[in-house]
Amino acid sequence: MNVVFPHTLDTERLPQIGLVVLKSDETIERDFRDLLPRTVELLVTRVPAGDELTLDNLTQIQNHLREAVGLFPTGVDFAALAYGCTSGTAVLGVPRVEALLHDAASTREVSNPLSALLAASEALGVRRIGVLSPYSQPVSDRLCGTLGEHGLEVAACGSFAVPHEAMVVRIDAGSILFGAAQLARQAHFDALFLSCTNLRTLGLLERLEEQLGVPVMSSNQVLAWHLMQQLGIETEGPGRLFRTGSRAAVSA
Repeated sequence: MNVVFPHTLDTERLPQIGLVVLKSDETIERDFRDLLPRTVELLVTRVPAGDELTLDNLTQIQNHLREAVGLFPTGVDFAALAYGCTSGTAVLGVPRVEALLHDAASTREVSNPLSALLAASEALGVRRIGVLSPYSQPVSDRLCGTLGEHGLEVAACGSFAVPHEAMVVRIDAGSILFGAAQLARQAHFDALFLSCTNLRTLGLLERLEEQLGVPVMSSNQVLAWHLMQQLGIETEGPGRLFRTGSRAAVSA
């Protein structure tokens, strides 16, 4: 016997955040599960990316962004949509990334790690920054140059210069701690930025802040913080940014 039952549809939805991540990224989804509150719903799609960390490969990603956003559920009205690639945003430029996201989906807010870093730096009163990344030299130079164009003084810019994206997630904690300490010895800065959404840094932020005596921010940390600031949602997370940056942003 085939029985058809009546049903009603639940029209209530939590605020939905869309996140576009690179095919090779193994870190950002795990970090976002730790950083985002249960009062929002995270939807993730992936975009093709070349295996090598080159300026050309990062530029080509824009050709696949609309297709990747098109794989989100039909009819989603995003509270916010984010592009989870720091180096890709530096290569394309913040205005271009924001325009691509607005054009690809219905969303009230858009973000990316660079816009988030700029907002976080303003909230913390940071003007002079140190940058540690996994990128090749041309990509690292583009990132630091882009930050300078947006008003941040880059006091020191160091990288691990790994050639392949798949290697980034395998850089161990000891290497990151050593690199951060060496940058701090080379130059004075107001804060340290650990760049790349695939670099596993979230569990090191508090330790590094204690050792260096300055705020330490990471791509995934600032992006999650910025999205919650845009939506006016209070949340908790590691580092001085979540302890003091949220209050400063609200006051401003």
